[in-house]
This record gives sequence, structure tokens and C-alpha cells, in this order.
Amino acid sequence: MGPLNGYRIVEFAGVGPSAHCAMLLAEMGAEVIRIDRPGPGGLEREALGGDPSRNILNRSRPSIAIDLKHEGGIETALRLVDQADALIEGYRPGVMERLGLGPEVVRARNPKLVYGRVTGWGQDGPLAKVAGHDLNYTALSGALAAIGPGDAIPVPPLNLVADMGGGALYLALGLVAGLLEAQKSGKGQIVDAAMVDGAASLMSFVCGMQAMGQWSKRPEENFLAGRAPHYQVYQTRDGKYVSVAPLEEKFFNILLELLGLDAPTYDRRSDPLTWPELSGKLAAKFATRTRDEWCALLEGSDACFAPVLELDEAPDHPHNKARGSYVVVDGVAQPGPAPRFSRTPARIGNLPPAAGTHSVEILADWGFDGAEIDDLIKNNCVVSFDP
Repeated sequence: MGPLNGYRIVEFAGVGPSAHCAMLLAEMGAEVIRIDRPGPGGLEREALGGDPSRNILNRSRPSIAIDLKHEGGIETALRLVDQADALIEGYRPGVMERLGLGPEVVRARNPKLVYGRVTGWGQDGPLAKVAGHDLNYTALSGALAAIGPGDAIPVPPLNLVADMGGGALYLALGLVAGLLEAQKSGKGQIVDAAMVDGAASLMSFVCGMQAMGQWSKRPEENFLAGRAPHYQVYQTRDGKYVSVAPLEEKFFNILLELLGLDAPTYDRRSDPLTWPELSGKLAAKFATRTRDEWCALLEGSDACFAPVLELDEAPDHPHNKARGSYVVVDGVAQPGPAPRFSRTPARIGNLPPAAGTHSVEILADWGFDGAEIDDLIKNNCVVSFDP
């Protein structure tokens, strides 16, 4: 009974941003059905390899396998979309149109539909139809050049900035906003979530700093880029790492006090010219103890400190355990639903299904009668996978 309970969403299976968005909305209570392509493992097996039952982004929603190259498959998809409040797709521009599932077609049948599209470059523009990935979109947005030390190659920030931040989250926000507006107007609309746009939007704070003359094109001169002594990662005696981020003077003084260091030595920390020297002194200090020893001293203080945890360590940290930030489902440690709701909590639904696991169930729930279902399966318009 999450906050989106009562909304119906049709997701056309994609890898990454569209799947992440669909998972979030499903765990907030929306009834999301995933249209997979027929075949073992569906799209994930082809694109990612590995066991699709461990693809966490596919959890919490059922799967129907429809052959969208078959006329009967297209009509089946259209009948499902007719009953939906929103649609999610992450194909290149023009693909849905060529299938006969573009916005003009489906919104003529369902005018209140909010049609969500997530792509790297957007639905238009000179690069709209060319291939790309997160790193490219992050680069074009200006974000990549600002990440990492200035005397080295910029560091790819996993696929968090464009794929998941600029893509999945902005699509989710756009869909929810579109659904709210449709309640008032009775009309749907198209949500064009371009990852390059979202990544640029995530840089709003940095753009503001630049406009105020507080941001340099040389990353090593910016306090958030990892060179400032008071916003940096340090190696410990056991070869592990800790993070410190006491940007405010009062918090920095707490850190120095707990470290047993002389505050006046560090009173020029606002001058980037002093950063190498001050960082070196802090690095030497942190190298004297293990990561766990620093945790025992600094965690729970206002020194703005946290250990740098490996992915398999994060679920066991006391704070993450207390909040349930990670949960174990079917033996797999994975992030729990976020954000939190006080009255209508989000929850994880079913495990990631194989393509077509719920084909018959979905068709029945969405108004297809038994004879129609039998014909669709017999004619291979829909594939039903029995695990």
C-alpha cells in the first residue's frame, strides 16, 4: 500500500535507467508490469550476461513476454497500455514509433497516459540517434571534467551520474509529476528524460559556485574535488581508507582535536596553495592506525567522518543495519526501498522473474479472457515461462 497504490504502469523492458525507474515506482506501490522480449533471460541475458534472477533492478514487478515483431503481440501490448496510467520505455528515438507503439498511437487510444521516455541524448538534437553510454553523457554535461584530480585523467563515476541519477531518477520524478498533473487536467503528456539533461541538472550547485567565482576549471583547486585536506579520502595503516569532510571550521576543529593535532597549523586551509602540505600531514596521521581503530575514535563525533566500505561490507555497518538500508532477499544482500514513507511504506515485491513468468496471470488480471490467452500463447504472440 505504498503512496502510488492504484496507479498502473506498463514498462517495456530495458537495461539500466528504465528498469531502475520502474523498480522504484513499483516499490512505492504502483502496479507495474514488465513487457519482456521472449527468450531465455530476456533482454538482460543478452545485454549483461549472468543469472537474470539476480538482476536486482527487475525485482518487485511481474513479467510478461510479448513478441513485439508479431502483429498480435503489438495489439496485446496496446490493450495493456490502454488500461495504464503511465508507460516507461528506454529505447533509441524512433524505435517505439516503428513498432507502432509511439506516443501518437497510444495516446490517441488513451489520452490520459503519461508516456515516459529515457534516452542518453534525448528525443531530438544532433546526437539523438547515435549510440552512447553513461560516461559519454556525463562527459558532455560538464560533470566528468570536474571529477578527479586535475593532474590526471578524469575518473568515471561508475554509471551513477547519467544512468541512475540523470536518467532513472529524473524519469521517475517526471512520471510522478505528469501523473499529478493528469489528475487535474485529465490529459497525459510525454516525459522526455535525457540523461545528458539530468546530469547537467545535477550540476546546478557547481554551476552556481562557478557563477559566484567560487569554482575553478582546475579540479585540484576545488574543495569538493578530493584535494582539499578537509574533504578527502585518506589511507589507513592496514591499506584501507577513511573519508573526512568537515567543511565547516567548527567541525574541522573537532577533527583536529580528536586527532591530537594543533589547530593553528591548519588555519590556512581555505587557501588551495596550502592544501598539499596540510593534506600530507593528515595523510601521515591517518597512516598511523587501522581503519577500524579510526572508526572507534571518530565515528559518532561531529568530525564528519565515515569509513570507506567495500560493497560487501556496507550491509553490515551498524548504521545501515539499524535503518535497514540493505536487506537480504533470497540470499542476496541488496538495497532496501528508498525513500521512506511514514504512513504508506514502500516494500520489495517479487524476486526478479524470468521473462514471461507471469504472462498468463497478467493477461487475466488485465481483462483478457481464457480463450484469448490460449490463442495468444498458441500463436506465439505471448510466451509463458513456467519456472
